[in-house]
Amino acid sequence: MSSTQQYLLDAYRARSLGEPVPPAPGTHGRRVVRERRSRPARLGIRDVLARWRRRPT
Repeated sequence: MSSTQQYLLDAYRARSLGEPVPPAPGTHGRRVVRERRSRPARLGIRDVLARWRRRPT
């Protein structure tokens, strides 16, 4: 299912339930890209593995 099809399904459900319609795909694309660029660099693979090993089970 494409993002457009999912959006149309979600919009139909929201309208039938009287809820607000979700924003269309790509509506906030520029803002999301700007936020991603302003974040610090991602953790290295070693940091991720170390966190995963310390995670309580």
